[in-house]
Amino acid sequence: MKRTKTIIILTTIVVFFAVAMFWLYSKNMESPVVYTTEKPTMGTIVKKTVATGSIVPKEEVLIKPNISGIIDEIFVEAGQTIKAGDLIAKVKVVPNVSSLNNAQNNITSVRTQVETARLAFANQKSIYERQKALFEKGVISANEFDNAQLAFDQAQQTLKQQEVGLRAANQNYDIVKTGTTSGLGASANTEIRATVSGMVLDVPVKTGNQVIEANNFNDGTTIATMADVDRMIFEGKVDESEVGKIKEGLPLEITVGAVQNQTFDAVLDYIAPKGLSENGAIQFEIKGTLKNLDSTTFIRAGLSANASIILAKAEDVLTIKEALVQYDDKTQKPFVEVMVGDQQFERRDVELGVSDGIDVEVKNGISQDDKIKVWNQIKPAMPTAGGQG
Repeated sequence: MKRTKTIIILTTIVVFFAVAMFWLYSKNMESPVVYTTEKPTMGTIVKKTVATGSIVPKEEVLIKPNISGIIDEIFVEAGQTIKAGDLIAKVKVVPNVSSLNNAQNNITSVRTQVETARLAFANQKSIYERQKALFEKGVISANEFDNAQLAFDQAQQTLKQQEVGLRAANQNYDIVKTGTTSGLGASANTEIRATVSGMVLDVPVKTGNQVIEANNFNDGTTIATMADVDRMIFEGKVDESEVGKIKEGLPLEITVGAVQNQTFDAVLDYIAPKGLSENGAIQFEIKGTLKNLDSTTFIRAGLSANASIILAKAEDVLTIKEALVQYDDKTQKPFVEVMVGDQQFERRDVELGVSDGIDVEVKNGISQDDKIKVWNQIKPAMPTAGGQG
């Protein structure tokens, strides 16, 4: 019995010894781990976020008629540059029957008042002339003559006022009937003129269309849309996750899809205080004014564009790939491993700066000549069977 136990124990020891020898042999046959290195480089790090939007004029002016009617003729087309005061269109007035009848009745009433004033004036004139002759002969007193002259002057003034009222009534009738009248120049006509200088962006009406003047109950019909295309802005939206990183005054780099190989500078000057929900995400509107536009490059209003909002920028600084940086488990401070010998590395604490997510600025801790350990392990190729490959 004892002999059997002894044999089992010895056999177990031999098996364990054989397994241990095989494991050591296998480890000796494995290739050593090799780490590659990379050197820091001098470069520029730009931290930015991107917003999508479009290019629009800073100010658009809607040209509306001063009177309702039908478009009789249009003198401009979209894309044309005009000056303030240039003729845009003419409107033919279709008179309102009720307004026309009221204007006509007003003329009749005022005309009656004029005739009454004329008769009163003629009567006072006769009295005045008679009193004047008697005063010159010394028959009446100066006080009686002064009263006669005052009544005459008042009758004359009343007649003038009534005649002015009659002219105004006739002009009002002409305006109601035709939209214009003599004596008022451009202040009461059917000619629609530009109120500002700039480019005509759109003419949404055609000859024969009916238009309505702006009033308390209606915005009026837009005859043309104008804008100064030399003053353009970027109008876009950013996600709520990015809006906390931006602020007014940050520089923008605008790229327009329709303008190849060209970037436009802008300044962020508006961030909406309230976000709007779009497709389940909260979006905030932003605006940036384009500056130093090249006169040879024409940017059409409404072109889609992307704006890179520059959050931070470091030029001509020492940079490394962010993947090379490690962080201490306890202090969470960054460090890298620098080669000091053949596959030998030592830890170097570093101070980091601006990062764009791929590369990061290194303020101190390493030099440009240092070789930094890359954490992707590689193994040298095994020799092929039979010796030389």
